[in-house]
Amino acid sequence: MENEKQIEQYFKEIKEICDNISREDIDKAIELLYDAWKNGNNVFFCGNGGSAGTANHFMCDLFKVTIVEGKKRFKAHCLNDNVPLMTALINDEGWDNLYTEQLKNLFEKGDVLITLSVHGGSGRDKAGAWSQNLLKAMDYVKQNGGKTIGFAGFDGGAMKEVADVCVVVPFDATPHVEAFHVVLQHLIAFRLKEKIMES
Repeated sequence: MENEKQIEQYFKEIKEICDNISREDIDKAIELLYDAWKNGNNVFFCGNGGSAGTANHFMCDLFKVTIVEGKKRFKAHCLNDNVPLMTALINDEGWDNLYTEQLKNLFEKGDVLITLSVHGGSGRDKAGAWSQNLLKAMDYVKQNGGKTIGFAGFDGGAMKEVADVCVVVPFDATPHVEAFHVVLQHLIAFRLKEKIMES
């Protein structure tokens, strides 16, 4: 099999993530979201690039997977879904304010913001420092009485210091981090459905 070495190496590295990721932080994220459900708070999601796709997927699963007949439902919203709104805000308010400007319309005290970023807001490229719009949105939520959950990779970056809970995929490769964020969002959504069924 021509690709066997690379396939085995990838799966070995994914197993390494499974062995080393913080169970405690995952548990904290589940419980924070369960509290949001109990209290009827909104849960907002956002990310950039591939993480925007995961934010969208996570919102979808929190919205739909957790539905239990006869129980109230999660109020879940993704801030990187509306392309006309996003481009209007970026054009007028700048990239750094993309998510904060939306939260100014939608956020209420007690709500939760989930941000996803491979590097957690650390590092930079031609456009400058990465994911500063996520960090700015997290700061806005915290200053206005909300809670923040970060999903990051590598060493967690700045997001690890800002978030109330930060689940860090402890691996230094973008494809591994992005892939494992999807694993985590499925785990969390399905566990929350179980908790709602048991409530």
